[in-house]
Amino acid sequence: MYGMLLESVAHFIQIEYGEDVWTAIKKAANCEYQVFNTHQVYPDNLMSNLAVGAATVLGASQDSFMHFFGRCFVRFFCHLGYDVTVKATGRYFTDFLESVDNIHSQFCFTYPKMQSPSMYLTDIDANGCVLIYRSCRDGFTQYLMGQLIQVAKDFYNLSLKVKVLDKVSSSSGSRSHVIVTFRLNFDNREYMLYKSRKDSFHRIGIPEKFPIDIILDLFPFCLIIDKNMTIISSGKKFFEVWKGNGNFYNKPITDYFKLRRPKGISFTWKNTLNLQSVMFEMECNRGITNYNAAAVSTIKDGSNISSKEEIKNILLKGQMKYVKDIDAIIYICSPIINDLDDLTDQALYLNDLNPHGLSKELVLAGWQHNSKLEVMFDKAEQRSDELDKNYKLLEAWKKRGDELLYSMMPKTVADKLRATESSLSTCEAFDAVSILFCELVGLTSKTVKETMLVVSIMNTVFSQFDSLMDKFPVYKVETVGQVYMVASGAPEKTQIHAQNLADLAFDMLKTISKIKINESTEVKVKIGIHSGPAVAGVVGIKVPRYCFFGDTINTASRMQSTSEPGKIQISKNTKELLSEEKYQIKSRGLVEVKGKGNMQTYWLLEK
Repeated sequence: MYGMLLESVAHFIQIEYGEDVWTAIKKAANCEYQVFNTHQVYPDNLMSNLAVGAATVLGASQDSFMHFFGRCFVRFFCHLGYDVTVKATGRYFTDFLESVDNIHSQFCFTYPKMQSPSMYLTDIDANGCVLIYRSCRDGFTQYLMGQLIQVAKDFYNLSLKVKVLDKVSSSSGSRSHVIVTFRLNFDNREYMLYKSRKDSFHRIGIPEKFPIDIILDLFPFCLIIDKNMTIISSGKKFFEVWKGNGNFYNKPITDYFKLRRPKGISFTWKNTLNLQSVMFEMECNRGITNYNAAAVSTIKDGSNISSKEEIKNILLKGQMKYVKDIDAIIYICSPIINDLDDLTDQALYLNDLNPHGLSKELVLAGWQHNSKLEVMFDKAEQRSDELDKNYKLLEAWKKRGDELLYSMMPKTVADKLRATESSLSTCEAFDAVSILFCELVGLTSKTVKETMLVVSIMNTVFSQFDSLMDKFPVYKVETVGQVYMVASGAPEKTQIHAQNLADLAFDMLKTISKIKINESTEVKVKIGIHSGPAVAGVVGIKVPRYCFFGDTINTASRMQSTSEPGKIQISKNTKELLSEEKYQIKSRGLVEVKGKGNMQTYWLLEK
């Protein structure tokens, strides 16, 4: 379910702010995920990191974006059909708030890895109510507020105002929880009127003193609990199947029952009263605390039991209801039985189950279809594992695709190309760039063997050159044959583009001097640099490349072709951009350049 929250964030940010903003937010949040998937598990702090990233990029507060994310989630799950669940919870907004925990418990079957919060209401009145929120995730206060406001508006046409009354943190075991108390202000008069009418209607024709024995007969597994959380009575069937050692009456309920749901709350009188609309699951240990090998009980066919493992605990599920007449809570529940085998393991019989409802029929149906369900669950679990593996594989292939794309063009250009349908949108005119051409010379081949040697030498040299690209803010455009082309000033604009290529050219000469192929083969390079305006953009569909166009590129190529081995020739334009305090620039004089006539060129030397 957390994956769906992140999906909603990505979806609506891209719709309302655009792909470029979403990319910037992910970068600011250090988010490596390109897409989010509903069933995948993500770090708990990822949502708050995205809110911080959005606040950084768009200039608003983190709380405002967490609030926005909460509203987005409500709008998002409506598109997926989950709005039906909200509409079915009750006629009033208060009904929905009281049923949130039950909705979460049902979603646990669809999303088994979901870590749902716990919520219950107190102080319900005509002007609203108080909501107690408990979660193992911190930082979601504003997120919940956004959700509640959107639900109230979309489903109940209510204007909701939310105020935080209190916020505390608590620890239980190795996990910490945050507990937030909200005051929800909205028009709750219709609900209060409905509740008063319902209470008065239920009293019509019912004796003032209703016999409690009838309750214990109707609900044979119920428990009656007083304010001290001790068991004062129970259904008749429950007492019959009790196989513990000793009587559990007038004993604390926590001695014999473990609260499984709702999770993360203390089993107290106050919490139980506040959660009357929530389904409780309790595990009965049937007095095992006092059970030992000497204590022998007879079950079913008279066989003796002398070990704990032979008695299986009973799992009960139902609601807690406060009865004013006896000032106690009745836990109206039934055993959770999956099939006949489960019934036998718990030392129960079909006639032990509630005489009303469909308990017996469900157990028989479960026995008939259990094998099919087991196969289905096994397949579902297997598919879930495969889905997780596919998500990880998808991320790996996505990362490889990005690396391949970024090797073909600059990252900024690639990201821009993703956000548009036409590669023409990447074309841009630059007023001043510098272009460097470097050619390997002295490599000739007549035979296949010699050609293979030339290819090997080129691979060695160009690989060394590639390692220099991270040292300077330059972009390797391409290699054509024995020529290596580099640009500076595009796509990232800079005022020192000529200086970048000058420093790179010196490093190329140093690198080539260290490469030794063999005694008979000496590798040298001719380098030429020219500066001026150019146009750059992505060209091609099947194999797109980021290319440069214009007379500046042609002139830079002529500077390289008319250069000499082991030297760097630059044009007058490039010379004017370099500081003679840092570089030694020597005039070469006029050089005849094809298509240009005579040009004044210079040798670039290190001081």
